[in-house]
Amino acid sequence: MPNQANHPADQDTHHPKVGTVQPVFKALILDYGGVLTDPGEDNATEPPLLTALRRAKQQNLKTALLSNADGWWHPPTAWQGLFDATIISGEVGLAKPDPEIYLLTATKLNVEPRDCVFVDDLAINVRGAAEAGMVGVHHRSTRSTLEELEILLAIALRD
Repeated sequence: MPNQANHPADQDTHHPKVGTVQPVFKALILDYGGVLTDPGEDNATEPPLLTALRRAKQQNLKTALLSNADGWWHPPTAWQGLFDATIISGEVGLAKPDPEIYLLTATKLNVEPRDCVFVDDLAINVRGAAEAGMVGVHHRSTRSTLEELEILLAIALRD
């Protein structure tokens, strides 16, 4: 009988990440309208994905805001310091779902696209991120998005 204490049946001992403590992903990139502005289902004091963004930042993940807004729009001043990069379509001359805007965002964060998780409420934009090499999460509800992000990032993003 094999020594089960050393090789539990549910552990893939041949996987290169088993036993490591390094996070798989290094960056969280969020859309503004429909994602960061979603008030959620639980009447929280701030949008739940904004709270999640703060927690991701506390865990040393790089963060970015990626929006198709025109060049006149800027994030609320209360959010200053939350983002390592802010990419606004009207300022950079690119727009989601063009893969180039996701690549630019990863470059601004100094990470590879494969190290990024991107969240958007439009499926076409999630597909654009995936085409650029990122993992995309289609935001449909705050609960489902937070559950998915907690799995992907391996950190608690809510109480």
